[in-house]
Amino acid sequence: MAVGLSNNARHAADEEARAEVDVLNSRLEKTTQLTKKIQVCLGRLEATGKSVRDVSGPLTGETQKLQTLGNNIDAVIAAIERLRQPADSKNDEEAIIRQGPEKAGLSNYLNSIKRLNKALENMKTSNLRANQQTMADLQRLIKSGNTQLENSFDKMLRAETPRSIEPLHYITKNTPFPLLTQDQISRLSLMNAYASGNSSSENPLLKMYADVRGQYLSQTLVNLAYASVNTAKKKSPDAIYRAGTNGIGMYAQAMEGLFGAEYDNICNIFMRQDWGPAFQMTCQAPLAELARTLRELNNHIKAHLSTDCYLAYEVTEIMSNLSNNIEQRTGELKTTLASALKPVRETGKLSLAELLEDTKRKVGGLQALPPDGSPVPIISETIQRLQTMVDFLRPISSIMISLGDGGWRSATAANTNLDGIPSLASFDIGADGKEIFAHYCTDTIDALMSALEQKARTLLKGKSLLGVFLANSVVIIERMIRESDLKPLLEGRLGGLESWRKKAKAFYTEACKDVSMHLFDVIHTNRTQRPPSGSSESASILKGLSSKDKDSIKAKFQVFNMSFDELVSKHKTYSMEREVRQMFARDMQQMLEPLYNRFWDRYHEIDKGKGKYVKYDKSSIAAVFLSLY
Repeated sequence: MAVGLSNNARHAADEEARAEVDVLNSRLEKTTQLTKKIQVCLGRLEATGKSVRDVSGPLTGETQKLQTLGNNIDAVIAAIERLRQPADSKNDEEAIIRQGPEKAGLSNYLNSIKRLNKALENMKTSNLRANQQTMADLQRLIKSGNTQLENSFDKMLRAETPRSIEPLHYITKNTPFPLLTQDQISRLSLMNAYASGNSSSENPLLKMYADVRGQYLSQTLVNLAYASVNTAKKKSPDAIYRAGTNGIGMYAQAMEGLFGAEYDNICNIFMRQDWGPAFQMTCQAPLAELARTLRELNNHIKAHLSTDCYLAYEVTEIMSNLSNNIEQRTGELKTTLASALKPVRETGKLSLAELLEDTKRKVGGLQALPPDGSPVPIISETIQRLQTMVDFLRPISSIMISLGDGGWRSATAANTNLDGIPSLASFDIGADGKEIFAHYCTDTIDALMSALEQKARTLLKGKSLLGVFLANSVVIIERMIRESDLKPLLEGRLGGLESWRKKAKAFYTEACKDVSMHLFDVIHTNRTQRPPSGSSESASILKGLSSKDKDSIKAKFQVFNMSFDELVSKHKTYSMEREVRQMFARDMQQMLEPLYNRFWDRYHEIDKGKGKYVKYDKSSIAAVFLSLY
């Protein structure tokens, strides 16, 4: 029974399981059917989506085109708004322009003009016909604004610039020349920054600045220019120019200070590329006045070359230093200053040869020479000229170096090119410059002495007088050299003067030779009977002479006495420098005293001490020679 129950239970469980399987199969069947329906729906949906895509594709392209067109329309509207903006704001900008920089404020005024320029540029780019009137109005406003800005620049610059200042005040106190104030420089530089950035041609403010400041420079320097010419005028026609007595040095010093200050102003106001042109234009008027002044000085120097050639040397050095200093500071004006200085430098160059010729002409023009052998003024004048040249040794050496050693001797020196201004280095005298100057001095001295000798041979009678004249000239020259700054320059270089001294001695002692001829005897005595030299020699010699020989001895004494007295008398009447008198006295004594003493020893007993023939004994003639000193 138990087994039956177990089978029934198992059978019930199986049935229950089969029922669950049937349920599951039923649900699976439904799921499968649902899946098929879904697939059918998806197929239909895909077909529908394709149809939608086919329809919506063209619509999307058209939409994008519409969006692009809309964006373009928005951009055009914005551009039109921008183009309309200047026209709309024109009245506001015009109000600012009408006020001017002073009332509107410089920054506000400049910004307004910049906005107008930008608006005009935009309108030109659009090239819309509707904007033509507005563009014309903007151009009118901009032109008016630029004109007012230029006028404001001019007004402000003139208000800050005095008509002139007193340059000596700054020179004597060694203070810098005044600059424009920093506030004015800031405002002027702002105006220039706008003008230089918006000007297609030359910046109009450059000429405006040059006109105003150039006039100020000219008016400040004009009195010094007049003073330079006036101080060159001579009170005495023969007065030699002395270094520093002309106003050109002060003129150049003031010009350098003013130009330096003006260059600083220009650098603070203008752009770098405008510094040079602005400086050149500003200095044009005062440089023209300088050139005129130098031409007047040159005319004066040429009219008084022998006394005022030194002014040419001084001007050359001063102007050359001015040019070098300005060029070092600014890099400008060297050519202009060289052109202004050229006439004076040419005159200074030509003066070296002209002075040599002038010396010869003056000597050649002498109508008479002192009858006592006195020196003539041309000697001291010539050496004084050389002494004065030492004060201008720097510029003279520069000119001489450019001419070359001895270049002053020929007319070709005039053709030497000296157009440029020498640098500071060329004014370093150095050994070469001193050597060349020494050669010029010796050439001058030799030319002077040669001309004097030639003239003396014509006008002076007697070689003794010629010797005195030449010796006096040599001594005067030597003394003036020794007592001046020429001494160290000519030391060891005066061999030419020694030659002239020897020539003078030869002329003077020729008369002594004539006198000495009377002291030579040709009387022969018996040498074996001649006693030793002593007091009895004269008497012994005379005993062996014939009456004719004794008469000859007497005549010799007499002729000697007469010619010697005449020689002494002339010696004392000649006008001699102390050194010359002593030199010639020594020459006379050395030449005549030994001969006379010998002659006296042999023949003084000829008149037995009566003095009829033998006028001088040894002591008395020695005293005469001593008196000659």
